[in-house]
Amino acid sequence: QVQLVESGGGLVQAGGSLRLSCAASGGTFSNYFMGWFRQAPGKEREFVIAITRSGGVTYYADSVKGRFTISRDNAKNTMYLQMNSLKPEDTAVYYCAARVEGYTSRAYRTDGYNYWGQGTQVTVSS
Repeated sequence: QVQLVESGGGLVQAGGSLRLSCAASGGTFSNYFMGWFRQAPGKEREFVIAITRSGGVTYYADSVKGRFTISRDNAKNTMYLQMNSLKPEDTAVYYCAARVEGYTSRAYRTDGYNYWGQGTQVTVSS
């Protein structure tokens, strides 16, 4: 079983950047397809971005294409989310998640993931 811990959240002005990290322990990190989700107040948790086990393929929500980049370092058991050109509507708690299966359509859904971190708050001021 893998444990996930996010870090790097904070307060940033619109147009700014943040990099989130997700550190994994207790499992073989490279065995997991990984994703980031976010949840704004009063809204459902939504898919943001995901990456295959090797890091060779990534998947994006339309709302973050061209602004967010996902990467992973399997040697460091860590995944990253680089967020640029941030907007107030990006404000949310960001969660990293691990999926035992490889890519399927369920990779865009919260119930497609087996393990979750506790989340890190990202606030973008206008």
